[in-house]
Amino acid sequence: MKFKRQKMDDVQINLTPLIDVVFLLLIFFMVSTTFNQSTELTIDLPTATTDAPKTQVTRVEMVITADGQYVINGQTLINEKVSTLVQGLKEVFEGDYQRPLIITADAKSSYDMVLKVYDAAAQIGITKLAHTAKRDVSP
Repeated sequence: MKFKRQKMDDVQINLTPLIDVVFLLLIFFMVSTTFNQSTELTIDLPTATTDAPKTQVTRVEMVITADGQYVINGQTLINEKVSTLVQGLKEVFEGDYQRPLIITADAKSSYDMVLKVYDAAAQIGITKLAHTAKRDVSP
């Protein structure tokens, strides 16, 4: 038996149906799309004046050294208990707990020491906290 291969016609791509589909889609989007004219939002921006009184907010700085000492505004605390931290912060803040507390910890200090400061600040209601870490912090 001899099987002959039949000669295949060249493959052709007819683009006419594709053009028709694209044209129909274009007509559909043109008919179904609506355009609205939107208005701009009016925003009242604040203005700055130079006549405003300048109030300087004094901040409280807490330094945590690598060897486990707490220093509040230059005063070293005796021990690292949370109750001592609360008492020291109360004395420095003098009832004005809206002032910011800047906590600067040595990179080698333990996380537990920083968490004790957060606990003490939460107990007396300090809401503005910032935390930084530095190498070789000295009081």
